[in-house]
This record gives sequence, C-alpha cells and structure tokens, in this order.
Amino acid sequence: MSSPLLHLDADTSIKALHLALINRGHNVTRTPTEWMPLDATDETQLLGATTQGRCIFTFNIRDFLVLAQRYPNHSGIVLAAQNSWNLSALIAALDCMLLETEAADWNGQVRWLNQWKR
Repeated sequence: MSSPLLHLDADTSIKALHLALINRGHNVTRTPTEWMPLDATDETQLLGATTQGRCIFTFNIRDFLVLAQRYPNHSGIVLAAQNSWNLSALIAALDCMLLETEAADWNGQVRWLNQWKR
C-alpha cells in the first residue's frame, strides 16, 4: 500500500501548489524538472510521468482525454477545470486525493479532482 506519486504538468505547475504539497509530505514533481523540460508536449509529459510511475494533474482536459485513450496504460490522470479552483482549494483537494487513494488505484484511471473538493 503506497501513496500515489504526483506530477504537475506545465499547466498546473504552480510553485506555491508544488511547495504546499511537498510540505504536507507528498512526493510531487512539476514541469520543468530534470526529466521534463518546460516546453514538453502533453504527450511527452504523460509518458514521462508514466515512466516515473506518477499520476499527472492537468487543466488541459480535452488533450489529456484523447491521450488517455491513446495510452491506456498510463499511471493516472487527474483533471480539473482551471476556472473552478483557487490555490487553497487545489491544495486541499490534491492533499485529500493523495491521502485517500493508493498508487495501484490509479493505473489507467482518469478522474476529476472535484471528487475530492470539500
């Protein structure tokens, strides 16, 4: 039983979000990182996160729904509509998601962050 690893894609790569999740004890990376350049495509970000065994969090709903079909063996995709969230709500929901789920639950899954909105 292990907690999910999370990657914030280029769209959700907010330094304050990343830091808040790290400070809560979660294993979170963000674009850019040593294995993911800032200009990486959505496809490259999904495949890179999958190689790292990480769920990916994105606001880019349309593109990632297509990518989820193309690459069904991904490590999980978390979707959110950007205009529906402020920073504190994102932190709280992602914290809950990471605490309440296990890494194995995410393989091939696409879920909406709204599931953990309080």
